[in-house]
Amino acid sequence: MCLLPTTATYADVILPLPLPGSFTYAVPPEFQNKIGVGYRVVVQFGSRKIYTALVRKIHSDADSSRSFKDVLSLLDEGPLVKEWQFRFWEWMASYYMCTVGEVMNAALPSAFKLASETKVAIHPGYVLDSIPLNEKEFSLVESLHHSKKSIEISRIPRIIEQQKIIPVIKTLIEKGVIVLEEEVRVKYKPKKEIFIRLGGPFATDEEVMKELFDHLERRAKKQLEVLMTFIQLSKFGLDDFKEVRKEELLKKSGCSAAVLDSMIKKAVFEVYDKPVVKESSLPPELSPASITLTGQQNRAIEEIREAWKARDVALLHGVTSSGKTEIYIKLIEETLDQGKQVLYLLPEIALTTQIISRLRKYFGGRVGVYHSRFNDGERAEVWKQAGLNSLNPGSNHCDIILGARSAVFLPLADLGLVIVDEEHDSSFKQMDPAPRYNGRDAALFLAHLHGAKSLLGSATPAIESYYNAKQGKYALVEMAERYGDMEMPKIGIVNIKDERRRGGMKTHFSTILLDQLSVALENKEQAILFQNRRGFSLRLECEACNWMPNCINCDVTLVYHKKSNQLRCHYCGYVASVPSICPVCHSPGVKMKGFGTEKVEEELGILLPGARISRMDLDTTRSKNAYQNIITSFEEQKIDILVGTQMVTKGLDFDHVSTVCILNADNMLSFPDFRSEERSFQLMAQVSGRSGRKKKRGLVIIQTYNPAHPIIQSVVKHDYLGMYTYQLGERRKFKYPPFHRLILLKVKHRNAELVNKAASDLAKRLTAVFGNRILGPEYPPVARIMNQYLKHIMIKVEVESSVLTAKAKLIEILGNFYQKQEFHPVRVLIDVDPQ
Repeated sequence: MCLLPTTATYADVILPLPLPGSFTYAVPPEFQNKIGVGYRVVVQFGSRKIYTALVRKIHSDADSSRSFKDVLSLLDEGPLVKEWQFRFWEWMASYYMCTVGEVMNAALPSAFKLASETKVAIHPGYVLDSIPLNEKEFSLVESLHHSKKSIEISRIPRIIEQQKIIPVIKTLIEKGVIVLEEEVRVKYKPKKEIFIRLGGPFATDEEVMKELFDHLERRAKKQLEVLMTFIQLSKFGLDDFKEVRKEELLKKSGCSAAVLDSMIKKAVFEVYDKPVVKESSLPPELSPASITLTGQQNRAIEEIREAWKARDVALLHGVTSSGKTEIYIKLIEETLDQGKQVLYLLPEIALTTQIISRLRKYFGGRVGVYHSRFNDGERAEVWKQAGLNSLNPGSNHCDIILGARSAVFLPLADLGLVIVDEEHDSSFKQMDPAPRYNGRDAALFLAHLHGAKSLLGSATPAIESYYNAKQGKYALVEMAERYGDMEMPKIGIVNIKDERRRGGMKTHFSTILLDQLSVALENKEQAILFQNRRGFSLRLECEACNWMPNCINCDVTLVYHKKSNQLRCHYCGYVASVPSICPVCHSPGVKMKGFGTEKVEEELGILLPGARISRMDLDTTRSKNAYQNIITSFEEQKIDILVGTQMVTKGLDFDHVSTVCILNADNMLSFPDFRSEERSFQLMAQVSGRSGRKKKRGLVIIQTYNPAHPIIQSVVKHDYLGMYTYQLGERRKFKYPPFHRLILLKVKHRNAELVNKAASDLAKRLTAVFGNRILGPEYPPVARIMNQYLKHIMIKVEVESSVLTAKAKLIEILGNFYQKQEFHPVRVLIDVDPQ
């Protein structure tokens, strides 16, 4: 613990705001021997706002001619953030071109940040009716007087029936009638449970206890039942009474809380609360030693161990169902035996359900889980547990942290191994807000800070990762065979164009697919159908004039959702009702075009009436346990056919899936992005790998209008290397990663003309410095989102060039750009290594 020396009087703090640098505050005498680096403090920033800040530096070297605001409060008895975390945040801010305050805001669970809301209250020295007030002022003062408490500023417009409230508030403050106050609320409170114990002499004096029994037996039978239950639960012994949880006592005794309350009032019992300690002693069901590895798995582990002697990062490229998870478990066991922690990252929350149960089977309660579906309190608890290790006697520590990308921010005590599973997945990339970091790359730097080893795993590695391995930057370990000598699935292609010509399509399903689904159902097998669009119909269209309903806030068509019978925007959430006629030409011929997972689910139910069908997409998995419920039901064969978006493609392992279908492969391939073909291969290969994983060879059906497409042919042949070689040639030719690094600038404002003007000006400035490395400005595929117009400018920097120099030049150019007054309202968002 780094405490402030008695001579120091100032603290440099980081605020969770998009502002560069730190801010200096004076440390009051009462905090000077209690405060330190990494502690949370409450400070006032600006005229009224209050924030939680983190102490970055403590010193006595400040400009004595300036006055500094005081630290208002100290929130911790020890540092919440460690020195290495600050270094990690500073690296992230530098690499991804944002501020440390933005990283802090993303890193800390919201439970550790204070909520501040400005309120007004009557001035303590104000005497009612002593100062002349106008009508609006009087209305506010009267409301404050009658309420006898402070009122939020947000409520004042309704009270005085006027939107412009600042002049009224300013005048009342100047007259000494009201004051502003900040109501600060600490969000994080450790979970507590209420306990009961015997009070006073009842716990130690046998005679007093006997008198109590006699009295209750005559007068209060219910209270006697409570006392007897307490004694049974507390393992009675005159010198050995133990506390009992209130909830358990009431449940076991069958008595009401009123009966217990009366005993508390009589001082028979004392009531108090204690922080809840999560069970970290959950015993494992199996030992990792019970896992029998195949020859291929043993070779892979030996290669990884050997590779780690020379390099810190290894890429494990193993085909689907090759047994990568068993290798992870063995390596985790070795790391834990060294007294170190493991960080296990997954791209999607959906995957954690199966992996949690697998890891807990072998490691019990040593596994902690961290992702955004947890509430504030749960995330704060895992944060605290992650900062402990097995060397803390009696500590409720987590040796294995399993989480999504945000888990890289946890204050890990002694990290020894980082595993990034499905490392190719674009979900590791944070899009908005800043920091726009890649969880995979951040995890590698985190491991470097700790001197830990890293393992990237995937059946379809990112082209950049595989290139790094081929170039020797990472070690490469490959597993080309499936576990237990299972065959790779058989992949068949259905030409939708030919099928429609022959009348072989029933809505969106080929007869070949329906026949195979029927066979699977007869054999008590399961199937997965992949359609990477949610909703019922992708758009409505008038057959007479081609009108389509669009979002009023975004440049996209609205998607029809049948369950709610609404049109929805998947970007901003705007909702509209379904028109009965075309609002332009008044034709009744408004038809549904395209299809999403909701429509697939409904139509399959009609075509296969006996099948039990379920859907897994964003609409069906919004609640906390929805993923787990769907996956568990599918594992237990309560669902025959699972329809889903890309959630169903990633790493899930089901024993009885024999058939998989990709309903429309062309949607993915036609997306205007240089990664679209790579991602299409990855999605199709991953979802194909869900079939035939245990008992027999699986079948995959790909429905497409373009069977000859080279990516589809690579999927059919299970030819990752062919796809990689072809894509690498394209990337080299057109100057994309891994040969060039990308920095994407997004110019954003509500005024389209201003966006055009600003983007053109910025592009000229950039071109003058970077030359032909600049691409754009161009409109993105969706040029307006939430009434904000967008234009993109891409900077391509050669890998062999200095990226730091390029970033420094970019910062200088942006500084000059913002010196023009008219561009002050324009936002330029920086995305380093965009996905």
